[in-house]
This record gives sequence, C-alpha cells and structure tokens, in this order.
Amino acid sequence: MAKRLTRREKEEQSVVDLINEMFRIAGHAVTYDDIKDRKDAWYSEWTMTVAQNEEWQKWGKKYLMKKLNMYAKRAEREMQWISVMWGLKFSDINELHATNKQQLDT
Repeated sequence: MAKRLTRREKEEQSVVDLINEMFRIAGHAVTYDDIKDRKDAWYSEWTMTVAQNEEWQKWGKKYLMKKLNMYAKRAEREMQWISVMWGLKFSDINELHATNKQQLDT
C-alpha cells in the first residue's frame, strides 16, 4: 500500500509540480530536478511572456485548489507568491508597459 503524504510533503511536491509546469508552459526543456541544487540566479536564465505567466497562474490556482484543498482566493494569492519567489522573468515586459502607458494617455 502506498504511503500517504503528509501536508508538508504535499506542499513540497506541489512546488516541484508548479515549477515543472512553469517551464513546460514557457516552452523550456528544463525540470525542477535540473535546477534544484543550483545556488545561482537560475530563474533569470530563462524567460516567459506575460501571457504564459497568466496561463501558469491560472493552471496553478486550479492545481492548488485540487491538490491542497485551498480556497480560490488563497490559491490565487499563493500563486502570486510562488511567481515572485520562483517565477521566470518576463521577456515582453517592456511591451506591457508601453501598452499600459498608451491606455493611460488616452
């Protein structure tokens, strides 16, 4: 019979799954196992678009709600923290700023 995971083990596995999905959505052939022992700024080596980040945030929210039984608002907030801590930098952030500036100017 398979061992039942503790809450802590489920949370640790969730981080692994979320990081793997982030790389998959961003189109990089990298996994958590490839970066787990690195002490450098590995997260700045790869990029993702704002749209890819939004897709990852949406996927992660559903994942956390299902796997860790989080309420929607808490899962959304948790994904925001995870994105800040381990998320990839945006490749199109300047375009987003330009769009926002144009919207404010009109």
